[in-house]
Amino acid sequence: MPRVISIKAALAAAGIVGAMLATPAAAEFPEKGMTLIVAYGAGGGTDTTARMLASDLEETIGQPVTVQNVTGGGGGNGWGAIAAAEPDGYTIGYINIPNMYSGYLNPDMGREESLESFTPLMNHVTDYCVWAVKPDSPFQSVNDVVEAAKEGRVTITAHGAGGDDDLAIQRIAKMNDLDMAVVHNQSTADSKSQVLGGHVQVLGANVSEVADQHASGELRVIGVMAPERSGFLPDVPTFQEQGIDQVWSVSRGIAGPTGRPPEIAEAIMTALEATITSDAHRQAAEQLSLAPEIVKGPEYMDFLKSTEQEIKGLMGW
Repeated sequence: MPRVISIKAALAAAGIVGAMLATPAAAEFPEKGMTLIVAYGAGGGTDTTARMLASDLEETIGQPVTVQNVTGGGGGNGWGAIAAAEPDGYTIGYINIPNMYSGYLNPDMGREESLESFTPLMNHVTDYCVWAVKPDSPFQSVNDVVEAAKEGRVTITAHGAGGDDDLAIQRIAKMNDLDMAVVHNQSTADSKSQVLGGHVQVLGANVSEVADQHASGELRVIGVMAPERSGFLPDVPTFQEQGIDQVWSVSRGIAGPTGRPPEIAEAIMTALEATITSDAHRQAAEQLSLAPEIVKGPEYMDFLKSTEQEIKGLMGW
């Protein structure tokens, strides 16, 4: 049976005053299906994570949750679609941090959205960055890539200027005075094809996107940008273990457009938290090499603002 959570139950669980329950339309939320916007193409880490969440959220609210891929603009088109949606609670989407910031912080991008364009709901997962190569690549370590880049240009994939992969590459390049040619793609699936086909030397991605292929031997991960070894890649040393002070990740969180009624936002957060903390969801996440990490409310907004400032400093925007 679906774990249906009405807004009335959500508000009661959240301790919201009874006066808010007076709106008949709100009390029955959701009365129809919801849309979950993803700013990247099918097959990548964000899309896979979103489809897992949508499936389990359907069980919680008793309504269909449809994933909609809105690609292009380095993710900006998708985030713009979230910001422009009706603030009625029926459209939510993933905001990828730090990727989202470049769209409006970078003056060359010219996007109008900012943090104030969204109602941040909660963080879902934190997925650390990795570098991976073909099994027969001469690169055996992160330092091999760094040394090769010092002698000549090394090609590496990423998802749009200002995305987590790109920012990680730029930070390492600046630290080591490297020349790296970044090849931007719409999805990790495209990036993997380029690396496996020998067209690009190094894959910039995230743990969840490569763990299975590393285990099968299709790809070889040479470093993880995490503070400690990943439980999903226990045989792969961190960048710090290899002498490169780099901890970098993408945070996939959920947000809606600004202006939605607070009681609707509370109901959605309650449903999301019930979904994400369920045993079924955590087991499904583990199968995808993901570890849910809930951060919500003011703490989530503080995280978003502090990360925004960090990216400003790194990029000089």
